[in-house]
Amino acid sequence: MAEAARPVPTTRAAADGGCTIMHVDMDAFYASVAIRDRPELQDVPVIVGGGHRGVVLSATYAARAHGVHSAMPMTRARRLCPRAVIIAPDFDELSVVSSSVMEAFRSVTSVVEVLSMDEAFLDVSGSLRRFDSATEVGSYLRARIYDEQQITCSVGVATTPTVAKLASRRAKPDGLLVVPRHEVTAFLHPMRVEELWGVGEATATQLHRLGLRRVGDLAHTPVEVLQRAMGAGSGARLHAMAWGVDDRVVTPRRGPDEPERSIGSDETFSRDTDDEVVVRRELLRLSAKVAMRMRAAQVCGGTVTLKVRFHDFTTITRSRTLRDTTSGTQEIYATAAELFSRLGLERARIRLVGVRVEGLVDAARATRQLRLDEPAHGWEDAERAVDRAVNRFGGSAVRPATLLHKSSHLARRAPASAGSLHAGPPQGYDQAP
Repeated sequence: MAEAARPVPTTRAAADGGCTIMHVDMDAFYASVAIRDRPELQDVPVIVGGGHRGVVLSATYAARAHGVHSAMPMTRARRLCPRAVIIAPDFDELSVVSSSVMEAFRSVTSVVEVLSMDEAFLDVSGSLRRFDSATEVGSYLRARIYDEQQITCSVGVATTPTVAKLASRRAKPDGLLVVPRHEVTAFLHPMRVEELWGVGEATATQLHRLGLRRVGDLAHTPVEVLQRAMGAGSGARLHAMAWGVDDRVVTPRRGPDEPERSIGSDETFSRDTDDEVVVRRELLRLSAKVAMRMRAAQVCGGTVTLKVRFHDFTTITRSRTLRDTTSGTQEIYATAAELFSRLGLERARIRLVGVRVEGLVDAARATRQLRLDEPAHGWEDAERAVDRAVNRFGGSAVRPATLLHKSSHLARRAPASAGSLHAGPPQGYDQAP
């Protein structure tokens, strides 16, 4: 926990302080991913970058202690820290980790504004029925990301995106900092002006010439003076930032490095398991979750991917392209279950499983080859009815019967396929008690 992060209160009112906006930033993302499977590098300076004439993409905190930072020329970084281990970035691996992190964010809120591969704004105001506070959401995400990816992140929680971003920076590394509404000015005013988001070297130099070194100096300078010196727009913006005023809202946006046309979900077991029934039940739950998200987005997909992570964090994926695109739980689960069966695992301790559907297309443009014996009404109609019930009564209103009766014989018996779980639409789903 970062020293600047104060202890997190346990009551909802105390923890929130009106905060529903958070900024989550991975700690030394490129470097953390590069060394997570190399314990011999955990405590030594590591620089991620390319070529003798390239720039530093990331550096561990051990390297930063020598003055190395991102965007620094590699030649200078080598001079500052000659004993550093230099590692070339693995962009494929970084993209996979980034996508998983963003999916973790979207598991708690749909309002995620991706800023880069390793940071995003989240509006969690709609998540407080599941969590007691925004602080609890932040704590959950920190624990989940570390558990699944073995990297740390820092979280800032505030009432505005600007203050949340400053809070996550102050909480680094591996911290969580809450700035309630009534503490915003006390948090901002002691800062150096160059710490404000968007204040670069040139702007900071101009402010220093005006005798403005701290954000408090900026806040107590008449806005008209700032506008004459910095320009009408910049002066007004800087003055508002100094008082924590920010009218921007978090807008859902995917990152340029994320796969645009895929939807998936992962789950880490509370304990590593070698129970095939438990794994298959989780695959069914994830398949239903993914299928419902696809139908809500009005898309169908043609490739199902299974992800399995073992107790030693070794991770494998298996994919299959379907004959027709689908958004149905039955087809997605059946494919994921078959991919799992083909792994031939015996007593392997599994930490995490995931289901993802790729190759998405608009449902309106999707075509499907009908079977001669296909009934007029079937799974597609049943699942649309399920979606309507869930939208009206909540996620636990209707679910696959196998997921309701955890102690029943059906839950203990490993299902061979989705069809063996659901005899038909009326029997496939039960109302929650």
